[in-house]
Amino acid sequence: MRYSSDWWGRTVRKIYKVAQREYRETVRTWTFILGLILLPVVLGGLILFGDWLGPDRNAPRAPIRVGVTSPSSELFGKIQAAFDEYNKSHPQAPVTLTAVNADGGSAQELGKEELRQARLDAYVVLDGDLEGTDGTVHFYTYKPKSSQIDALFMVEGLIRDAVVSRRYETRGLDRAVLNAISNVPIQRVELGEEQGQEQVQGEGQQVARMMVPFAFMYLIFIGIVGTGQQLISSIIEEKNSRIIEVLLSVVSPFDLMAGKIVGLAAVGCTTVGLWGVAGYAAAMWHGIKIDVGVSLIVCSLIYYILGFILFSAVLAGVGSVCNTIKETQSLLMPVMLVFVVPVVVGIKLVQDPNGELARVLSYVPPMAPMVMVLRLSSGSDIWAGEVTLSILALAAGALATVWVAAKVFRTGILMYGKRPAVHEILHWLKEK
Repeated sequence: MRYSSDWWGRTVRKIYKVAQREYRETVRTWTFILGLILLPVVLGGLILFGDWLGPDRNAPRAPIRVGVTSPSSELFGKIQAAFDEYNKSHPQAPVTLTAVNADGGSAQELGKEELRQARLDAYVVLDGDLEGTDGTVHFYTYKPKSSQIDALFMVEGLIRDAVVSRRYETRGLDRAVLNAISNVPIQRVELGEEQGQEQVQGEGQQVARMMVPFAFMYLIFIGIVGTGQQLISSIIEEKNSRIIEVLLSVVSPFDLMAGKIVGLAAVGCTTVGLWGVAGYAAAMWHGIKIDVGVSLIVCSLIYYILGFILFSAVLAGVGSVCNTIKETQSLLMPVMLVFVVPVVVGIKLVQDPNGELARVLSYVPPMAPMVMVLRLSSGSDIWAGEVTLSILALAAGALATVWVAAKVFRTGILMYGKRPAVHEILHWLKEK
């Protein structure tokens, strides 16, 4: 018993020393510092200068030339009036309208040829009884420029509104009155914990709060996958430079692997923690209230650590049998595809956080960290027993992965040259 206690003590101390070295060497690099600072700076810049960086709909541009073939002069007049009204409010970005008619020929062929000759930017054919309900608007373009796409959508909207206005007129309806009747203002009010603590919420704030679960999921994903990539780079670098042999003369392969995982897990916690604080501060600065309780933070930390251990163990095993980063890419592809699944189906999980798909993925170890953090941060009521079972399943998967990775790491880390075949790796797992 005395020997067992001493052995565990020495093992823990060695793992701690390796973890400390890995943590210090990582956080002292300029790449880590820049990466740590860059994301909050970029997000802050987008928040502060979002309006300036966004598209300017009043910016000067060349006139958009539109040709129209209409069987109704009244409808053409409505379109002309809509274009004139638009040009009054947007003098820097006008839209010109031309009637395309042909005597003794096809007006449509003439309009299309004008479009091909670049004398028009868009050609519109009003076909059928548009003043009724059976007509169709044919909107033709020819090799439109990227800078014109937004303006062409605007032209479509103007024509559609003109057709609707004409339909109101033919039925003797006053569109202004109908718009006034259908306009129902809605004020969104967020209640506080006490009486009198109320805050009006804009549509942008509602959308921002809807994105909170995705923010939590992406933090976990970036922390696990992004930081985990550093582990495999570290292993390949030390293996090729033969530093790994010096390290193994002092610590065992398991101590080295475990120390690297623990050290980089701490690096990931530092990164994710600082990014999370920066995101929370930015949301509060904009008046967006985010309910981040202690239980959510604790659960997120547990899921992150267990998920990182599982993913890093896979990377450690893969890195030990490869000699270059290029060799690891083909082996890691299936693993990465599994980890990306929660990101791909994230919208469905948010829409139904207690649905069958969300519950099933919560017990699949590689996906559980992202799925459960997304479910917990979505505000849905999740049974505490379900969270506990999910954590236990993830912990069991992480321990099993570490056991397999340790077997592979012990032999593969000292092998050079040709990458071992699958049957050789399976033979290593059978060894005691």
